[in-house]
Amino acid sequence: MSAVGGDDGVAGRGYPPARADAPLVVFDFDHTLYDGDSGTHLFRWMIGRSWWRVAMAVLIAPLFGPLVAFLPTRRFGISGFVWVGSVFGLHGRRDLDAVIDRYVDGHREQIRARLLPIALEVLHGHRERGDRVVVATGAPPELARAILAFVAHEDVPVVGTRVGPRLGGVGPVRHCHNRMKMTMLHEAGFDGTVHKAYSDSTADLPLLLAAAEPVVVNPKARRVDRFRQLLPAGTPILNWGCPGRAGDPVA
Repeated sequence: MSAVGGDDGVAGRGYPPARADAPLVVFDFDHTLYDGDSGTHLFRWMIGRSWWRVAMAVLIAPLFGPLVAFLPTRRFGISGFVWVGSVFGLHGRRDLDAVIDRYVDGHREQIRARLLPIALEVLHGHRERGDRVVVATGAPPELARAILAFVAHEDVPVVGTRVGPRLGGVGPVRHCHNRMKMTMLHEAGFDGTVHKAYSDSTADLPLLLAAAEPVVVNPKARRVDRFRQLLPAGTPILNWGCPGRAGDPVA
């Protein structure tokens, strides 16, 4: 099942179809709709399926682990652990999509507990108004799509990191992150003016700065000042019930 696409006119749960000229609303996924890093949870499970994958992950951690912490090297750091979780079994995107669907189906209750009710209510409100809603995530698109479809019953289009074959497993081919997220949204057909954007991350500043109405949700406390410096005065900085994150609480 493909999660990347530009067709946001599918009506779900009785939503009106979005008009072509309706406001475009973009949601990040991790720490915005979902409490945590969904990709990390997936690949940790994939690695934990066998003892030898765990051993390989421990061996590469001193090299690849530090790379994940820095924006310029993050894709390379993540790719090492993705490869360990997929080598000798997965050979392309369809294989990964099938594993993702199995993971989500087998962890529905744990995943449901991580979806943020306030965030889903905001997403629901935009869809009820007929807005063009898309999720743009650094995770594999099938992961966010499957979580929203199987657990939250939301058929939202998703743009995310593309994967492909790599040395007997799979790895990121194009990371949907930072400025590339805007590029991939445009390529997927979401090329109009962004009316509203929701994200927790300074990596999404290109998206937030492009939006007529940026909204910061669940940011790290140490990033709040940076958001206030770079985004327009009065930009909401909210907490949608994400423990350990900053932002003004929302009832």
